[in-house]
Amino acid sequence: MSGLDSQVSYWDAAAATKTFTHPLYLPWLNGIGRQAAILDYGCGYGRIMEELERHGFDDLTGADASPGMIERARHLHPTMRFAALDAPPVLPYPDAGFDAVLLFAVLTCVPGDEAQHRLIAELNRVLKPGGILYISDLLLQGDERNRSRYSRYADRYGSYGVFETGDGAVCRHHSREWLSTLLAGFETVDTRNITVATMNGHESTGIQILARKPTLR
Repeated sequence: MSGLDSQVSYWDAAAATKTFTHPLYLPWLNGIGRQAAILDYGCGYGRIMEELERHGFDDLTGADASPGMIERARHLHPTMRFAALDAPPVLPYPDAGFDAVLLFAVLTCVPGDEAQHRLIAELNRVLKPGGILYISDLLLQGDERNRSRYSRYADRYGSYGVFETGDGAVCRHHSREWLSTLLAGFETVDTRNITVATMNGHESTGIQILARKPTLR
């Protein structure tokens, strides 16, 4: 990914201070066993992995582009497996190695269309046929503050919904149509709307998508 689409320096600087809030909806994981191999891509400081472990899942792997986030995760969860990615989105794992992949509040940090497609393709590679991809992210917001900044930055970044935050990140909110296009190679199992606080404390509308990698014919 380009520097814009990984923003490692921003996340390293933010690693010690940011709190992430997207909720894990456990009923969506009822269909997989507690021994299922689960990858949390963009794991941050390991918040979701900690919750999964509390609920009995025991084959957990976290990966993140930010060495600072991984350092914090390893400090908080010294017995868990974490990997700092050298060339995101490329993962150091074999094809079809995971039963489930979680992608929580990651697409919002990857503003480019092509970079998002490459990320989803890489997650598809490491998922087993029939495996699930669980996405949680932010939709386009309808309030004046967000609509104003979408318009302000649309020409600069070539996409409505991409914007700069006051503390130096470039983020993206998504239309439902774009997310459907991005996941065209998957079977959508379920969706749910959520209300979530962003990393800078603003209440926003989000979406969670449960998708399945098609089985081999």
